[in-house]
Amino acid sequence: MRRELTITELEAERTDLLPARETLSYGGGNNNWATIVASNSSLALNAASLFAVANSAAVQTIAVQQG
Repeated sequence: MRRELTITELEAERTDLLPARETLSYGGGNNNWATIVASNSSLALNAASLFAVANSAAVQTIAVQQG
């Protein structure tokens, strides 16, 4: 259940700035790379009979390798 924030709670929130982009990159240069592989699989079969119901659940796999 959602509730509204009070002014006191809102004023207590804080943020932090991220470091510069150069600081986040590997070795201080522009050497960021990532290999992303994604796969979605789902299968449903309705055998064409009266009142048949076909259900399908999708499985998603995502792999990220960054160096």
